[in-house]
Amino acid sequence: MARRPRPQLVTLTDAAATRVQEIMSEKGAGYLRVGVKNGGCAGMEYVMDYVTAPEKFDEVVEDKGVKIVVDAKAVLFLLGSIVDYESTPLHEKFVFRNPNETDACGCGESVTIMPAEAS
Repeated sequence: MARRPRPQLVTLTDAAATRVQEIMSEKGAGYLRVGVKNGGCAGMEYVMDYVTAPEKFDEVVEDKGVKIVVDAKAVLFLLGSIVDYESTPLHEKFVFRNPNETDACGCGESVTIMPAEAS
């Protein structure tokens, strides 16, 4: 039986890639680091940072010219996620579209994420 192809760990939309490249050039960072942390009323929050180098066990992927570092502890929570950048008259923000997300709090700051099954 053939294995199904593994989805890319994390991808960026064109808008997110453009904005990340702008910020990285301002900060002089080489990588976008993404992960999750415990917090908020729904249990977890997404975290993003700009770093000069990955840490020892981090996963590194490249998408649309951006080097993305995924915290090793967050890999199964973020597998298949798309990071987008939204700009409206009222806000500008990065948004995660995560197939592993099962719930979110009313204010949208925290989420419930079930880890993807390792296969």
